Amino acid sequence: MKNRVISAIIMMIIFIPLLIIGGQLFTVSIAIISMLGLYELLKLKESIKDIPTIVKLFSYILVLFLVFSNMNSIDFNYVMDYRIISVIIFAFLLPLVFINDNKAYNISDALHLIGCTLFVGYSFNLITVIRNYDLMYMIYLLLISIFTDIFAFATGRLVGNLQLCPNISPNKTVEGSIGGTFMGVFVASSFYHVFINNSYPLFNIVVITTILSLVSQMGDLVFSMIKRYYNKKDFSNLIPGHGGIFDRIDSLIFVVLAFIFLEGTI
Repeated sequence: MKNRVISAIIMMIIFIPLLIIGGQLFTVSIAIISMLGLYELLKLKESIKDIPTIVKLFSYILVLFLVFSNMNSIDFNYVMDYRIISVIIFAFLLPLVFINDNKAYNISDALHLIGCTLFVGYSFNLITVIRNYDLMYMIYLLLISIFTDIFAFATGRLVGNLQLCPNISPNKTVEGSIGGTFMGVFVASSFYHVFINNSYPLFNIVVITTILSLVSQMGDLVFSMIKRYYNKKDFSNLIPGHGGIFDRIDSLIFVVLAFIFLEGTI
């Protein structure tokens, strides 16, 4: 617990100033985090079989390109450049021919890399776009993720009895989910009403924030299922007491992705 608290304090000391400053410095920090997140996903795959270094290098380069692309935009109407998609497909499918060894590199590896590259690249790019759009919106989304997570854990420990998804995460409870949703919605909706738009109907804010809080918990469960599939407790041991990058921001990633569907209504 001591390591967990110390790590959390250090992360806040580093991240909060970067979040406030924004701009290129924030984008560079997000790019670094995306590299660490990609490393975790690739290591999971390599717990089953090795991946050739050259295609892993392609993945790191392409994720960086995706994170930095459109970095100064404040427009959520992202126009997909099919040239980028084509490059990603070629980068991971063409090596199948040149390596010509299914034991060393096969179609399952290629599709895994395509998925990881697109998921990590676009998710982290979206975080930079939302921060550029408005710091307050980014804080709003962070509050949903953080308070839902903290109070789901706390409520589950105190009064949790009914297991939520025992086959995915045995420690998560229905009571914890309810407590996390309630506090996440209360804190984030209050923040939105006070600091973003106090003329927007409060009922609408609560409904949208509730959806995002539930999506946050779904993200946590999805990443728990990924770890269970690979028989891992954490994505890595990068953050003492917390695990890896995706152990900390799994729910935020889903909140950010869902927010894009709802931003036009809030």
